[in-house]
Amino acid sequence: MLDVKKSTILTVDDTVTNIEVVKGVLSDEYLVQAALSGEVALKIVSKRKPDLILLDVMMPEMDGYEVCKRLKENEETRDIPVIFLTAKSQEEDETKGLSLGAVDYITKPISPPILKERVKNHLLLKASRDLLAQQNEVLEVKVEERTKQLSELQDVAMVAMGALAESRDADTGNHIRRTQRYVKILAKELAKNEKFRSYLVPEVITALFKSAPLHDIGKVGVEDRILLKPGKLTEEEFEEMKLHTVYGRDAIEAAESSMDLADNFLVFAKEIAYSHQEKWDGSGYPEGLAGEDIPISARLMAVADVYDALISKRVYKPSFTHDDAVQIILDGKGTHFDPDMVEAFERVVDQFQAIADQYKD
Repeated sequence: MLDVKKSTILTVDDTVTNIEVVKGVLSDEYLVQAALSGEVALKIVSKRKPDLILLDVMMPEMDGYEVCKRLKENEETRDIPVIFLTAKSQEEDETKGLSLGAVDYITKPISPPILKERVKNHLLLKASRDLLAQQNEVLEVKVEERTKQLSELQDVAMVAMGALAESRDADTGNHIRRTQRYVKILAKELAKNEKFRSYLVPEVITALFKSAPLHDIGKVGVEDRILLKPGKLTEEEFEEMKLHTVYGRDAIEAAESSMDLADNFLVFAKEIAYSHQEKWDGSGYPEGLAGEDIPISARLMAVADVYDALISKRVYKPSFTHDDAVQIILDGKGTHFDPDMVEAFERVVDQFQAIADQYKD
């Protein structure tokens, strides 16, 4: 049960007799403070907020309406209930007081029982509002914490699924961690380009980061004799290897179908898994898409994936140096890669190298 006993009431009136009357009515149940002017009342409130204010209207220098107006304009004091306690009994006076934000309007001479009940009721209402606000604040914190936990769980799940695919190739260890960070760095740089600014907003970049680990999830469907072959693949074997893009898309679509609403990161994950082997000039796979028909997410991953493949040792090749890998990306501008993305890549190559060094296999 809400308890309003010993709440603090500030009564503001330029007449000492009126203040004494209020104290006589309320002092048994509440701590009653007094101010003989609006200016003094505002100073008191600025130092320690009362639970409720009883406010006269007709006071010299600053009347009660102005005091109420200032209280309601201040974020720190706007929630304090104000009850006008005044001899001004015209309807327009009461209307003005309530329009300024007062919760009640009582005319003099004071009726002790009415004053007590009005004060008690408004203190109870305030206590209820404060309790609800506290509960809402606690709920918001809990929701925020739970959302963060779910997001972290989602991140871990995506990395774990990606790692499952990569685990079949012992030489690719931290590949998924590096590539998702390359994608993020490249997307943030590309967002400075007017052509991509409206698309690559922070929420999308975050979703791309989350989805990137699944780019090669389809490798789980490729036989070891092909995936781990140390030499050049035959034409037949390469056709089978290319199907990892289809296997990846289908696996993510299956996950999507179990949800009532597709999440952004799954949409991007599907795009990346299926189309990151497409090339700007149309010579890639699985569909031979060209130019801007290739999803932006897949174009980003193409740069990130090729760079990391070049600097990494694989069963079928040694690792390239960072400088050699950068040059190969630059040489692929307009053929393998989106020219805008290559230009963005060129501006952040140092950050790519730092990520490669931090997440070495």
